[in-house]
Amino acid sequence: MTDTMLQISIENGIATLVMNRPDKRNAMCDTLLNAIEAFFAQPPKGVRAVILTGTAGHYCSGLDLSEHVSRDAEGTMRHSRNWHRVMDLIQFSGLPVISAMFGAVIGGGLELAASTHVRIAEPSSIFQLPEGRRGIFVGGGATVRIGRIIGADRMCEMMLTGRKYTASEALGLGLTHYAVAEGEALPLARELAGKIAANASLSNYMMIQAISRIADMPKQDGLFTESLCAAVSQTSRDAEEGLRAFLEKRQPKFR
Repeated sequence: MTDTMLQISIENGIATLVMNRPDKRNAMCDTLLNAIEAFFAQPPKGVRAVILTGTAGHYCSGLDLSEHVSRDAEGTMRHSRNWHRVMDLIQFSGLPVISAMFGAVIGGGLELAASTHVRIAEPSSIFQLPEGRRGIFVGGGATVRIGRIIGADRMCEMMLTGRKYTASEALGLGLTHYAVAEGEALPLARELAGKIAANASLSNYMMIQAISRIADMPKQDGLFTESLCAAVSQTSRDAEEGLRAFLEKRQPKFR
């Protein structure tokens, strides 16, 4: 790892990205966002899964408001649209991304986590959208991603009141998929990343690209898209290997 705002290490095809602004509880600034974008725009060769986490007891406390106040309306709109672009890049890069969360998962940090595919939370995790208490509105995709996870009604209440959810509460809402003991988020993330990385890369790609898009489609369009994904994946070399491995009672060796 290097001493930067985004520390990157790669081992056995799994990249671990650590947001490193401990004095700001890993609040998101343009430099950090650009570093995340650069990684997902051109992932290192051989990476099959990604773990995203923070340092010094926090995942990400959201947008660095010291940068926010310097923007006018147009600048804020363009900045919001850039967040949308980067969050889409994380969600749809084709790489499975796991969030190992603890401490602050607040505002833009929650928007960031919602763009990842697997979320793990330790007991210290706090999930909050406090923008209404700051006189502002979400701008990193929360109304789409978080609203679709917990529902528009619950998200509205969450923003109006500044309500904080614990890890166990977030598990019930779907904001996290796993609630684990202190110190267990990163080990579980590594374990799950290993399992996911062992999948056929085409299958992983299909799941990442298709499932959330199908959820936005009319029923018949979604069913047809599912058939196309099935046709492509089930006629691939990886599918042949998977079937052979099943019949031979061994673990498959995918490309």
